[in-house]
Amino acid sequence: MKRKVVLKALNLYKSYHLGRIKVPALRGASIEVMEGEFVAIIGPSGSGKTTLLNILGLLDTPDSGELYIDGKSVIGLDDDELSEMRLWKIGFVFQHYNLIPILTALENVEIPMILAGVSPKRRIARARELLKMVGIPHLENHKPTEMSGGQQQRVAIARALANEPSIILADEPTGNLDTKSSEEIVSLMRNLNREKGTTFVVVTHDLDVARKADRILRIRDGKLYEVDNL
Repeated sequence: MKRKVVLKALNLYKSYHLGRIKVPALRGASIEVMEGEFVAIIGPSGSGKTTLLNILGLLDTPDSGELYIDGKSVIGLDDDELSEMRLWKIGFVFQHYNLIPILTALENVEIPMILAGVSPKRRIARARELLKMVGIPHLENHKPTEMSGGQQQRVAIARALANEPSIILADEPTGNLDTKSSEEIVSLMRNLNREKGTTFVVVTHDLDVARKADRILRIRDGKLYEVDNL
């Protein structure tokens, strides 16, 4: 059975203004991601990786270009429509985890489901299932300050999966972790990808992380290029 395209961007352009200076970040970037793929995007600091991910995740808008999530064009959608799309179609994993410090692991994972209107009974059961899936069911009542960086990132991954999104976008997900924790987080994401069919797009400067992907793209001069080997 042919896999569907879950993410497609064509000819994205984005510039920023620093005073009177116009700084181009993307100069015609295009990408197509199939359902169940694990794609890595690499490039040096300042190359536009995070700008690209923010646009793909509907956190920012391009100056021009086309963007489709699950076959639907998202260019021109209003704020409410974009929020709805982010809630159901996209999961985010950040370098700094972005967990709410006063909430437990379980409560952090519940947040997307609260926003989606899921009943308390269902969301608690789902959150526990996800914490078990990422290997930390015993930490459900722990707050972020009571967890290691790797454990916090596992909570963040569980939260990203809460509403069963079409795609997970991860921005330097191992950037704050030691080598052992980094390897564990990459293995976790790859296992979720292989066993659950979860689609991942991972932005990273870590070539060891990139080598674990099905496909590697390099961002250079604001465009994306396929990488055959590293």
